[in-house]
Amino acid sequence: MGIFDGLRRGRQFDFDAGSASSNAIELTKRTSQVSLTKQDAATGHLRVNLSWRMRTSDFGGPQRESLLRHPLKALRPPEVMGHGASMVNVDLDLGCLYELQDGTKGVVQPLGGYLGDVNAAPYVQLSGDDRFGSGSGETMYVNLDHREEIKRLLVFVYIYDQTPAFDRTHAVVTLYPSNGPRIEIGLDERHPQARSCAVVQIENVKGEIIVRREVKFVYGFQGELDRLYGWGLQWGRGYKSKADR
Repeated sequence: MGIFDGLRRGRQFDFDAGSASSNAIELTKRTSQVSLTKQDAATGHLRVNLSWRMRTSDFGGPQRESLLRHPLKALRPPEVMGHGASMVNVDLDLGCLYELQDGTKGVVQPLGGYLGDVNAAPYVQLSGDDRFGSGSGETMYVNLDHREEIKRLLVFVYIYDQTPAFDRTHAVVTLYPSNGPRIEIGLDERHPQARSCAVVQIENVKGEIIVRREVKFVYGFQGELDRLYGWGLQWGRGYKSKADR
């Protein structure tokens, strides 16, 4: 039985409780943080999901000409479609920088096969790598039963290869706590040349677990996010194995 078979069997109620909630908290610039402790949701497994779809409309080329001829089209919502061969090829990956209370620091990400461990340090584990933005997306689990050992987590999204095109995707990171409503952070800001985005930070502040929206786009990779948030890790060029691609 694999690790995630054990998770599903042992903590099924935790996962279902978060995903079944009809309500959602959307973190925005104005409402940027929420306390899991105050929601009585700072235990069990916190599920973090990245999903995205390709956005086909923008304001360049033929689309712009069409809008000039038919200005009422600008009032329509952007058309969003599944990944297709004729569209820009974008591979979004979910990752997490972690720092534990004992000073241990590291990264959980598909690149390099650093998938983590949910039952031992760093108490964060990535379930896999979705290259095409399917309905299930990519999922990471955080074991908040060990919250006393976690100092801070920075959940980020990056484009490993192909064209940097965050502005051509409709990406959402959703957190599903063990109790209460899910928490959504949309990546809808237009940063066409960005390759990475710090999405949300999860911090243990004097025993209280705080989730705070970041949504800071950078034009480099994980090393630039590291410098921005002061992690102090050493970075080198990494590659995905064929099994990860």
